[in-house]
Amino acid sequence: MLKQVNVALQVLPSSKDKYPYDIVDVAIDIIQKSGLKHRVCPFETVIEGDYDKIMEVIKEIQISCLENGAESMISFIKIQTNKHHDVFIEDKTGKYDK
Repeated sequence: MLKQVNVALQVLPSSKDKYPYDIVDVAIDIIQKSGLKHRVCPFETVIEGDYDKIMEVIKEIQISCLENGAESMISFIKIQTNKHHDVFIEDKTGKYDK
């Protein structure tokens, strides 16, 4: 029933040995390789696509960040859905992309 959705993902890793942005880069790399439309922003990354596919990517991010130096991690996830139609990034920000 869930169509195309937008998910905003913020990953906040903690590590004694690794700079947090290096771990965040792991998450962004996974998103980029997923083939899903996305927009990297200063505080979070917005991902557009099929709900189940996005959730698979988020699971991969969780595992990979822990495997790549995060000792713990908090992830904030916001999901925009609509019962009647797909949701697109441009619906919210397209007018600013000039």
